[in-house]
Amino acid sequence: IEVMVGEVVANSKRCAFLSTPSIFFSIKDRKLRDACTLFDLDEQWTDLPNYVIYDYREPDKIPEELCGTFDYCVIDPPFITHEVWAFYAVAAKKLLAKGGKILGTTIPENADFLREQLGMEPRPFQPSIPNLVYQYCSYSNYESEELSR
Repeated sequence: IEVMVGEVVANSKRCAFLSTPSIFFSIKDRKLRDACTLFDLDEQWTDLPNYVIYDYREPDKIPEELCGTFDYCVIDPPFITHEVWAFYAVAAKKLLAKGGKILGTTIPENADFLREQLGMEPRPFQPSIPNLVYQYCSYSNYESEELSR
């Protein structure tokens, strides 16, 4: 989580966190976190002013006033299939301003799909996620020294 948080802090002024509450709540810079928005299905955060109820299967329900307003997007889908990633790709494209950066995690088998859909490339950094039977990789649509380690 620390590496991903570091990427947000280094590259963003306004980030859309798609299904990534652990990363959102790990942002210590209060000013930055207040400028960001958490998009998630878990309604326990409905009291937060920068929380949007988000069902990944319904990217068209993203509030219009948020479209094109983010410079960075972090994505960690609950499932690794192309079908699920396709919904997240739609959401990211809607939310990001021109030139926006994307950071995500998934399995190596999704590399071609992410390249085609979002211009993301696999990076050497592999997040440590306990109790998974497969290894996740990090992907981004920009070069990063930290993700290259």
